[in-house]
Amino acid sequence: MTLPKAQVVVYPGSNCDRDALWACKYVGFDAEFIDIHSDIDADLLVLPGGFSYGDYLRVGAVAAREPIAQKIKEFVSRGGLVIGICNGFQILVEMGLLEGALLQNSNGKFICKIVDLEVVDNSTPFTSYYLKGERIRLPIAHGFGRYVKTNDVNVTLKYIEDVNGSDELIAGITNANKNVFGLMPHPERAMEKILGSDDGLRVFLSAFNYIKNNGGVRG
Repeated sequence: MTLPKAQVVVYPGSNCDRDALWACKYVGFDAEFIDIHSDIDADLLVLPGGFSYGDYLRVGAVAAREPIAQKIKEFVSRGGLVIGICNGFQILVEMGLLEGALLQNSNGKFICKIVDLEVVDNSTPFTSYYLKGERIRLPIAHGFGRYVKTNDVNVTLKYIEDVNGSDELIAGITNANKNVFGLMPHPERAMEKILGSDDGLRVFLSAFNYIKNNGGVRG
């Protein structure tokens, strides 16, 4: 039986790509790195955290215009699953695959800590292993994580307390079809209890089992 396949896009300046790859492999994915010129051959695509192109101009703006961007959009249109973590979330917003904007934290500082979150929507391919309303703990590490709404969005995760000034305490959202998930917290850094929390594990388990049970876009 062919395993669900995940690809992690490595941009210049990505620094969470190895953690993301490990997380995918840990739950059972056949996983590999790809770069900005690669073709996509996956069921799950991960845009990892980091500082793509040094976050110059505007966070995620340069990466969103790389050759792989159009391939990602086509992948999404075919029903492929995409998760953008931190800088990956910023890139998805810049691509127009997710609504809104991500601006500098309201305190003007980089924030790095474990935070409490609420699971608002557990009906997505990425959150089915959680309970609706469940409280979880995930690490954050960002300077530009303040989410600003431009339209109504499908909120998936909310902060319990105001961490960075995000509208409605929004920490993660999906697109209308729920196959694109962007979040500022880092689930790949919360895979084992020794790290302070293993609440991120179920993001990757949810995606793996969704693909296993429903079939991936690779056929």
